[in-house]
Amino acid sequence: TDFDSRKKRKVAEIYQALDSDPIDVAALRRMAISEGGLLTDEIRCKVWPKLLSVNTDELPPLPAGKELREDNKDYQQVLLDVRRSLRRFPPGMPDDQREGLQEELIDIILHVLKRNPQLHYYQGYHDIVVTFLLVVGDRLATALVEKLSTHHLRDFMDPTMDNTKHILNYLMPIIERVNPKVHDFMQSAEVGTIFALSWLITWFGHVLSDFRHVVRLYDFFLACHPLMPIYFAAEIVLYREQEVLDCECDMASVHHLLSQIPQDLPYETLISRAGDLFVQFPPSKLAREAAQQQTQRTAASTFKDFELASVQQRPDTVLRQRFRERPRGEERTKSILTKPRTNRFVKLAVMGLTVALGAAALAVVKSALEWAPKFELQIFP
Repeated sequence: TDFDSRKKRKVAEIYQALDSDPIDVAALRRMAISEGGLLTDEIRCKVWPKLLSVNTDELPPLPAGKELREDNKDYQQVLLDVRRSLRRFPPGMPDDQREGLQEELIDIILHVLKRNPQLHYYQGYHDIVVTFLLVVGDRLATALVEKLSTHHLRDFMDPTMDNTKHILNYLMPIIERVNPKVHDFMQSAEVGTIFALSWLITWFGHVLSDFRHVVRLYDFFLACHPLMPIYFAAEIVLYREQEVLDCECDMASVHHLLSQIPQDLPYETLISRAGDLFVQFPPSKLAREAAQQQTQRTAASTFKDFELASVQQRPDTVLRQRFRERPRGEERTKSILTKPRTNRFVKLAVMGLTVALGAAALAVVKSALEWAPKFELQIFP
């Protein structure tokens, strides 16, 4: 069939990019973004490390779990979260196999935290780590998660949630640019953005039940700018325009509707639209609005809120309580998006991308390079 031949062609192109010298990372990013993503876990094992600039030849051995667990302030919380993560493992997996993976999951998390004392564990982090563990195995997962935690996920791992809130503050300005009607309705309902918190900090791993959809999104996010998950979140809300506008215009109803994510979303369409949105409204254009958003009434100000909202134990009470405790306005967050100088190599790398890339993917890749030039230069020696 046509699909099979396209798939075969794509697999061949991915291996060609992997075999070229130096490795064609730009082409790999393009493959990860374009329809179908990286197609198989076997390919992901080879490409994900390249997207994160992780050297697979020098993976450190994993320390023994016992040393990690003694005197670790996060151990109890990690243990609780991992024990609750049953549904993140493939249905029908034998218990002993799953329990073995859960032990590995605890070790990976504690290992990364021990090596990076500046990082703070948050509930939902294990949802990201388990995705890597299931796709690439424990040693490689440890290296990838460590790189990711000090780059893409860095803001979620601060001692406070200020930067996470700041990222959530991009959601409404994006929605407003595309669909003012939905934006105004959500503002009237005073729903805020907490419904998208668990989407953002788990890269949707916590809320999507089909593992294939989760890894497809991880292909996309790993190839893009760290703020891409918030554009994807906006795209989900925009896609549900009619449901939102048909809803009762009050906080509890809209929050409840939005936090129940439909499982049958047209993922490829939404991925491609999120890429287009990013091109039209890059973070630099939205940074001022995001910084000016007054603390939303439903600001995700503690992990407790997140926990309650994510398990849907009466989100409305959480929100009402938040509303009562609302601070009188907060200093404007300094924009985290100071624009780094784009290095000449990075410019050349971007110019060297094939014209076939298309505007959206090109801008996505380009801004990923602008976001972390030091990190990227290791890819383009």
